[in-house]
Amino acid sequence: MPVVKLRERGQVTIPYEYRKDLGLGNEDVLNVLKIGDVLILVPRQLSGDALSRKIEASMKKKGLTLDNLLSNLREQRKRYSKETYAKAKV
Repeated sequence: MPVVKLRERGQVTIPYEYRKDLGLGNEDVLNVLKIGDVLILVPRQLSGDALSRKIEASMKKKGLTLDNLLSNLREQRKRYSKETYAKAKV
């Protein structure tokens, strides 16, 4: 088991073999969990990035553009406002 040294500002170096196995790069982000007297480092994938890639792929597959989505959003807002405020007037 590799041993690491805690440096001046609380920094540790993760051994190269572990970084390679986990596919960690220089600017990757890790979550730090404290469970009792143990610290666990977990690679954190930004969910927004993964979600945006899925949305982009889905849009390309369906031939949609950002303009299509914004136009549809405006239509939905108009319909929602009409339905909501028409009921409120009764």
